[in-house]
Amino acid sequence: MITELLGEVRVVGKRVEMQRLLVVLNRNAGTADDDSVATVMAELRTGGADVAVAATADEAELDEALAARDGRRLVVLGGDGSVHAAIQALDRAGSLRPGEPIGIVPRGTGNDLAQALGVPLDPVEAAAAVLGGRPRPVDLLRGDDGGVVVNAVHAGVGAQASAEAVRFKDRLGAAAYPLGAAIAGVTTASAGLRVEADGLVVSDGVGGWAADGGTDVLMVGVCNGPTIAGGTPLAPDALLDDGYAEVVVCTATGPVARAAFAAALLAGTHGDRDDVVVTRARQVTFRGGPVDLVADGELYEAVESRTWRVDASAWSVLVPR
Repeated sequence: MITELLGEVRVVGKRVEMQRLLVVLNRNAGTADDDSVATVMAELRTGGADVAVAATADEAELDEALAARDGRRLVVLGGDGSVHAAIQALDRAGSLRPGEPIGIVPRGTGNDLAQALGVPLDPVEAAAAVLGGRPRPVDLLRGDDGGVVVNAVHAGVGAQASAEAVRFKDRLGAAAYPLGAAIAGVTTASAGLRVEADGLVVSDGVGGWAADGGTDVLMVGVCNGPTIAGGTPLAPDALLDDGYAEVVVCTATGPVARAAFAAALLAGTHGDRDDVVVTRARQVTFRGGPVDLVADGELYEAVESRTWRVDASAWSVLVPR
């Protein structure tokens, strides 16, 4: 009862132990100087936590900060990209453990992972979840390049849409994503991609569906969470903790079909289209292209092959009780 009411302490026998936290944020991000950062720190400290802060600018600085955290619980202040970077750093160091949940205070543009987890977007409420939340196990997608994906990875027109949106994010925020999608829908070429889900061929890479010879692939999504780009429901039935990835493959390559797919994607009804296949798998591979892909908001250019496998309950996040 004490921990539920106060959140900021743990009871060990008759001794009350203060929470020790390390809050990491990307000092290159637009929210690094946001007033909400000070609000979050004040909320955590008012709650009785001992808070250290690390504002990092690159992979080396992040690795150094996490190596020196001295048992402090990690709290990520940022969006999906910041969470991705932190989990990747913990994994590199061999310190990613499901029994050591991290906290998330969403301050990104999209915050798709946080929303799927039910973490409040309000910084004060998110800080309260850090202090008094419960651990929730979360799956992880592991790539054969050594990288990890916490929410979703997608290749093709979706990656190009994200790249286009970067130009407008500072001015438009989350509204930059649909604008980027509109530009990409006109300019992105389809690609011959072979896609396999748990060894079954979804697209053969030489003219589309292995079964009937359809068309080239416009987009491939491998999703742990249900949404991308600030709420676009690429895989609306995806669950973060079921041990499977949702796989979405679209072959809408003509201009009219592309426009119709884009509208259906925003509505979450694209899975009903004849040129879209949705399935579930523990391992997904694509070959061909090359195509650009986006993993948790990070762009990788001209990728010719990649395999991801689901690592079930590889880490955990503090969510509201």
